[in-house]
Formats: sequence, structure tokens, C-alpha cells
Amino acid sequence: MKEKFVLEYSEQVVNEPIIYTLVKRFDVMVNILRAEISPGREGSMLVEIESDPERLAAAEAYLAERSVRLIPIAQSLGFRQDDCINCGACTAVCFSGCLTIGAPDWTLQVDRSKCIACGLCVPACPLGLFTLRFGA
Repeated sequence: MKEKFVLEYSEQVVNEPIIYTLVKRFDVMVNILRAEISPGREGSMLVEIESDPERLAAAEAYLAERSVRLIPIAQSLGFRQDDCINCGACTAVCFSGCLTIGAPDWTLQVDRSKCIACGLCVPACPLGLFTLRFGA
């Protein structure tokens, strides 16, 4: 089982070896895709975690104990689809393939599983329809 999450760190735990502990104690594979963490301040990290469901649940419980918020990537990307005019401006900057537009109906398709929380879609949308919950 492989899932992407945004980990939100509080300033109290930003100096702790959270990722090391996840790998060592819970035997999960962690791929860090993006991070914005500074000592003594809050931070965020986009990670892909791979493990069996039981180990993943134990890792999630550990993160909750340490006050590290674990947000599924699907909840990090906000998009007001009802207001979209399908101009495709966002697709031009989405190199991960999360945002696509094409035949037969030429409507914007959002595949949150491909999102890497780069944030390029936010300023690219002329209507400001995207929000991204990532960063300190």
C-alpha cells in the first residue's frame, strides 16, 4: 500500500527524528517528495509512504502521539470545479500529470493521486480556483 501525505510539524517536534523513527520502528518506506522545515519553527513535508495497512496504521498512531498532522494529499489540494471554465492554464504548469484536459469533452480532470503539491497550479489559474495546504 502506497499513499501520499502532507506531514505538518509543530515547532515542538521539528528537531525530532520523525522520519528515521518511522523507517526504523515501523518498517515503512518513506519517500520525501518536498519539505519546508526549519529548526524551531513549524514545517511541512510531502511524503509517499509505503507499507502494509497494519504498519501504516501503527505509524499514523505514532505521528498522532507526536502531534504531527498526517493529511492525505487529496485533502491538501482544493479545487472549486463548479467555477472552472476549462481554460487549461493550470495544465500547462502541471508537470506531474495531476491536471489534464482533452478530448472528448475538453473538461479539466483532476487526479489527486498524481499531485506532488508543487503549488504551480495556484497562481496559474486565472480564476484562483486552486488552493494548496502545504508550507509553513
